[in-house]
Amino acid sequence: MLVLARKKGQVIKLGADITITVVDIRGDTVRIGIDAPRTVPVHRLEIYAEIERANQEAAQSPISLAALSNFKVHKAE
Repeated sequence: MLVLARKKGQVIKLGADITITVVDIRGDTVRIGIDAPRTVPVHRLEIYAEIERANQEAAQSPISLAALSNFKVHKAE
């Protein structure tokens, strides 16, 4: 793991497209701003873990593609 010390307002670059800026520091809390292309997913670790868990559950679902094709979509009128 690379560990960098930064002060408020200082920036870290990840490649050409991603910029991480230290926005504020209050006590033991650091606020950071992340500027990245929309194609790059950016999540807090706990959200990323939840997405991974949901994907694993979906991958283990017993519903087949054939069964899904039997579902009808109803449009609201």
